[in-house]
Amino acid sequence: MSEVSVAKDAGSPEPRTDTLVSLESVNKHFGALHVLQDIDLTVARGEVVVVIGPSGSGKSTLCRTVNRLETIDSGHITVDGKPLPQEGKELAKLRSDVGMVFQSFNLFAHKTVLENVTLGQIKVRRTDKQAAEEKARALLDRVGVGSQADKYPAQLSGGQQQRVAIARALAMDPKVMLFDEPTSALDPEMINEVLEVMQQLARDGMTMVVVTHEMGFARSAANRVVFMADGRIVEEAAPDQFFSNPRSDRAKDFLSKILHH
Repeated sequence: MSEVSVAKDAGSPEPRTDTLVSLESVNKHFGALHVLQDIDLTVARGEVVVVIGPSGSGKSTLCRTVNRLETIDSGHITVDGKPLPQEGKELAKLRSDVGMVFQSFNLFAHKTVLENVTLGQIKVRRTDKQAAEEKARALLDRVGVGSQADKYPAQLSGGQQQRVAIARALAMDPKVMLFDEPTSALDPEMINEVLEVMQQLARDGMTMVVVTHEMGFARSAANRVVFMADGRIVEEAAPDQFFSNPRSDRAKDFLSKILHH
């Protein structure tokens, strides 16, 4: 009996575990505005999905529903096979499993960089302080701001603050990282330093959903590009295919506007 089951397991990877994030028939309204319309999307473990589209197309809202910063009106969202919890401790746990990096860095101004990266580990993950600090320093080194550990966020450039925010999310060992236009508030010369950290995360196999206007990043780091317009997913494809040969008129129009300016 056991030999049979072992052979079976060895031969067939379990397909269930491959999908990490799943959105099914998701709808969301803000008043009369239907911002997400019947969204179906799955993100596989280790996949980098980049969501692009014109402003107001629902990209950020989509991103924010995955860790329940926005509630949905109908449909289902699961992370690692589990439906999103409503509130309380379970929701806090979900949020630590789903790392989020925003346009604004959302760091605690009155805490040092090191404290910003250790806080969640100690409070939510119940890590002891010394272990949390060791991990925080290693992550700050990894994102290139190790020497800034004892400074306060206001003493850092925008690019440095955003890299601290990434380290803070990583400190929780998230299953998936959500990036909601992480470079849109940055000066041009700082954008690349943040994108480089994200590129490295992608190469390291982190599951990522990235809402961005940075087409170079979409081309080079995405496994799949999801194009949204007017609250719907209009098209999704591998980056090469999407950028060289978009199928929908909406995507062609969008690309012609941004790639030729």
